[in-house]
Amino acid sequence: MDTTQRTDQQRSADRRRRELLEAADRVVLRDGPQASMNAIAAEAGITKPILYRHFGDKGGLYAALAKRHTDALLDSLRAALDAPADRRERVESTLDTYLAAIEARPQVYRFLMHPAEGGQAGDQGFDVGKHSAPLLRRMGEELATVIEERLDLGPGSQQLARVWGHGIVGMMHAAGDWWLGERPCSRAELVRSLADLLWGRLAAAGDKMGGPGF
Repeated sequence: MDTTQRTDQQRSADRRRRELLEAADRVVLRDGPQASMNAIAAEAGITKPILYRHFGDKGGLYAALAKRHTDALLDSLRAALDAPADRRERVESTLDTYLAAIEARPQVYRFLMHPAEGGQAGDQGFDVGKHSAPLLRRMGEELATVIEERLDLGPGSQQLARVWGHGIVGMMHAAGDWWLGERPCSRAELVRSLADLLWGRLAAAGDKMGGPGF
């Protein structure tokens, strides 16, 4: 098989994979944590063995969906952090971007973060608990990198940036999960309260010399 044929086959496989992920997204938007491999295969017009052939197992499909949505969320968070505004406004914008994302697609959020209370007969639900922790860990590491690049935290800055990154992501996740379930206040009120909690130390830290600024 020559290079052109291999490239064409890879493009075809990549396109088919995107189509299957889009079918999975439609099921997740409809069913949330109750989404099943049976339902996704039916939505895609294929059999479950073909779905397994593309993703290996349920964990492989979950990981692909998690990467797809996490990539999009991280792009949005980076844009908020890079916006031409003062630091307090960027902090609030970043928090609001996260909360707006889970509010706009709550079924996707619940699928990614909450295990189903039993799947369909003969098709157990996705083992969400096994996979959601790495998703949060990735977000924490990404934020830690941004903090380390942009803020002068003094001695031990790398470790402190990781503490902050994972701490902020944990706070956003826990507060956002509670807020999405109970809606005790407006999104704007929650953003202001979380920003107030973060602001003291963030306000005191200087920008790293030569960095893009926080």
